[in-house]
Amino acid sequence: MSATDHLSASNPPAPSIPLRITPFALLGGRRAGRLVERNVLVYRRQWVFVVSGFFEPFFYLLSIGVGLNHLVGGVTVGGRTVAYTDFVAPGLLAAAAMNGAMFDATFGIFFKLKIAKTYDAILSTPLDVGDVAVGELAWALIRGSLYSGAFIVVMAVLGYVVSPWAVLCFPGAVLISAAFAAAGMAGTSYMRSWQDFDFVSLAILPLFLFSATFYPLTVYPDWLQLVVRATPLYQGVALLRGLDLGIFGWSLVGHVVYLAAMGVIGLRVTARRLALLLLP
Repeated sequence: MSATDHLSASNPPAPSIPLRITPFALLGGRRAGRLVERNVLVYRRQWVFVVSGFFEPFFYLLSIGVGLNHLVGGVTVGGRTVAYTDFVAPGLLAAAAMNGAMFDATFGIFFKLKIAKTYDAILSTPLDVGDVAVGELAWALIRGSLYSGAFIVVMAVLGYVVSPWAVLCFPGAVLISAAFAAAGMAGTSYMRSWQDFDFVSLAILPLFLFSATFYPLTVYPDWLQLVVRATPLYQGVALLRGLDLGIFGWSLVGHVVYLAAMGVIGLRVTARRLALLLLP
């Protein structure tokens, strides 16, 4: 055996990625709905896990409305002063959209990929990795949409909806869920053990606390303002706050583009990583 043959035998070629994994295929996997249907059937008996994630931002909102709002007073946004609850509520809606998508996009994906080996069984059917990526994103998006829709209803009942334009907060929250779900799936594909999920908590908590959810961006030092502006949750908070308060500007377009790009890139990375991990 020649040296070249020996090298080829010891280093088998990397798995090829199917031609279906293109931006168009990722956006239109026709068979991905089967995976969504499977997840619905699984969670039909585990509905409490779906419902529980809604309560954390809801309790934050309720506690702020009952107590903290009377201490803080008004907050100036876009040249106008609004009640503190009206300032915080859109930010918590963005957090609810993020939380709703991230659980299934991280813990759920890792369990199916590494523990239960669910995707190995799925790929023995006509579904391919593109269908898996789109299907899991769609399921995470459904969960995030449920959280977001319920949260908007609560905001309306408590009187925290300021402008009629707040109706656009729902598609904005869905966009946030899609962006974080895709990024979470991509990051999870690189995880090797449950200990790696410490990095998820390490990322989510600072995002939640330093995203201008509870304080105006102007209270931060200049250098920290630059950091906060670059974070994905801030993009969602600023987008939903502008829509809820009826404050429009070109910056809202920038937030939408940022989140959409985050979702598309995350989905592409997820599909390629699943191909490398699962295909023979």
